[in-house]
Amino acid sequence: MDLSYTPEEEEFRAHLREWLAKVLPGLPPKPSPDDWPGRRAYDLGWQRMLYDAGYAGLHWPADAGGRGATPTQHLIFLEETENAGAPYVGANFVGLLHAGPTIAAEGNAGQRARWLPPVLRGEEVWCQGFSEPDAGSDLAALRTRARRDGDDYVVNGSKIWTSHAEVADWCELLVRTDAKAPKHRGISWLAMPMDAPGITVRPLRTLAGSTEFAEVFLDDVRVPVANRVGEENDGWRVTMVTLSFERGTAFVGEVVACRRVLGELAREARKNGRWDDAVLRRRLGRLNAEFRALWRLTQWNVSESERSGGVPGVGGSVFKLRYSRARQDLYDAAADVLEPEALDLDSRWTLDRLSSLSYTIAAGTSQIQRNIVAERILGLPKGR
Repeated sequence: MDLSYTPEEEEFRAHLREWLAKVLPGLPPKPSPDDWPGRRAYDLGWQRMLYDAGYAGLHWPADAGGRGATPTQHLIFLEETENAGAPYVGANFVGLLHAGPTIAAEGNAGQRARWLPPVLRGEEVWCQGFSEPDAGSDLAALRTRARRDGDDYVVNGSKIWTSHAEVADWCELLVRTDAKAPKHRGISWLAMPMDAPGITVRPLRTLAGSTEFAEVFLDDVRVPVANRVGEENDGWRVTMVTLSFERGTAFVGEVVACRRVLGELAREARKNGRWDDAVLRRRLGRLNAEFRALWRLTQWNVSESERSGGVPGVGGSVFKLRYSRARQDLYDAAADVLEPEALDLDSRWTLDRLSSLSYTIAAGTSQIQRNIVAERILGLPKGR
């Protein structure tokens, strides 16, 4: 693992900081959390600014429309944009961090030309159609069926926790194309247009009151066979590529954010007298060590990614497993540090605490991550 930065990487950091300092003060106000059309427009506008400045798809290959930057440069980009308070990817999350990199790695030339440029230019939004009501994180148990009919697949079924479905143009969709095959081998990865007839989107309201997820019902939805990424029934392998990106670097910015939040809590504890509590100081110190270790683990994963051609490995599951718990511990500590009035139902601390509860479920439950670590990293036998 190389923890140092080259002169070229530090120069990249300096130029990025200079650009962020110039453009961020001129951004319009963020729209209301409930204004999804407004949030889509805001997020796409920021993406277009990144594109015009040469920072869109920074780590994507040059032949996929990206800058061909190294994973380390991408790590620097995520660190600096978070530290500067730049907008998060928001509604662009699935397209930029999941579907786009998957298509860049697994799509054919026509698919890459059709779908990647609009994502990078901030013109199209993707959602993720993986989880199902009776399957959850066990993707191999999915039951949404796709029957081949000439040049189309006819899709029937339902999805749940479909991120940004309300404002999406496309959906990365997992379907079962061979019901008789072993459950890991009868799956295909499709790009489904969200304006196709037969799609019903029903928003889901989370514990924190937001609606970034939805149920999606599919009734005889026709998806062209040309929209399949990878071979028919090879979707499980393609999905592992998607999930390696989702669990590899997708949470990097949030680690930086958690370290910043921890600093805020320490300052508040010194101000309101809670710092005199030795138990609390030890608790915050342990969290500081935890997030420093997670940052080093991120650097290790990036080093591994550079050696493997840019696709994150299964080490992302180790990161995701530990980060999910650490984020919840952080906001538990916030409840002990802050005054009661800072924790009312409308405060950002309360909303972030409620949001943190989802992290042991989102992007694969902690139980699934433990199975991956046990079987694919430690080489332990599969449980029965």
